[in-house]
Amino acid sequence: MKKISLVAGVLVLGLSAAACGGAKVEDDAASAPSANAGGASAAAAPAGTVKMAINGWVGYEASAAVVSYLLQHELGYTVKNVTLAEEPSWQGIESGDVDVIIENWGHDDLKKKYIDEKKVAVDAGLNGNNGVIGWYVPEWMTQKYPDITDWKNLNKYADLFKTSESDGKGQVLDGDPSFVTNDEALVKNLKLDYKVVYAGSEAALIKAAKQATEQKKPLLMYFYEPQWLFNQLKLVKVNLPAYTAGCDADPKKVACDYPPYPLDKIVSKKFADTGGKGYDLVKNFQWTNDDQNSVADDITNNGMSAEDAAKKWVEANTAKWQAWMPK
Repeated sequence: MKKISLVAGVLVLGLSAAACGGAKVEDDAASAPSANAGGASAAAAPAGTVKMAINGWVGYEASAAVVSYLLQHELGYTVKNVTLAEEPSWQGIESGDVDVIIENWGHDDLKKKYIDEKKVAVDAGLNGNNGVIGWYVPEWMTQKYPDITDWKNLNKYADLFKTSESDGKGQVLDGDPSFVTNDEALVKNLKLDYKVVYAGSEAALIKAAKQATEQKKPLLMYFYEPQWLFNQLKLVKVNLPAYTAGCDADPKKVACDYPPYPLDKIVSKKFADTGGKGYDLVKNFQWTNDDQNSVADDITNNGMSAEDAAKKWVEANTAKWQAWMPK
């Protein structure tokens, strides 16, 4: 997120973020399912290849799956999934290994570098999802400690959040270090007696949230919306100092909450210029947090592949996706 990667997922998500420096491009050609969606063309003519970045949270995967399904079955493209963290995805756009980032969380610094300065990337507009990044606790904690959602009271409760990894301080559990996160700066600049500990993935954050809810274990975690987990359990956002424009301009001095993230799409300049109907579909794609959560829930909890979950959504939402199709 998200680099909300939490996160949103990102947790999503000019924000400080430690990208996975050694990330490599791995292409996996998306295979076609055995049956077409309702209204999909049975055998579209070959139209080229679209290289879709896949970032590390299931909400992103859900959006990518639906767009990929339509690229293949409505427009006849081959789609190659390129599994990368967020910043390396932008690098992939420059190298030619990535055509599309379907869910981008802010990254004003990367937009300046790759869109404004290098001119190798293009903003393809909003994707309809509204991202929220922040610190969350299980709902039961707010019932037992009603003032815990005010950041000014966090030091009072630091002992509750101590773990074997937090060096005697309270723990703030983050996800993948490549997710959009200001948390280390927030802990330092707000003078909080806490240490940021990285769980390593969205899946690890979700597991921790479930355990904290079921076992009544204290948990303060970085998390994000949209995320299917909110359909299953209740997390409550901690009120950090209110975000104001520019308060996060210097990543080392951040002492405010995360901004709202109207999520957008980034494509390579080459794809924008030569991608034809494939680019038009990506540019037109917009759906809601609820749409994304429904597909992500099928992928995560209902035993469906990303492709099958996309097919299910496409069959049930013909009017929505037909509005995205090139005219």
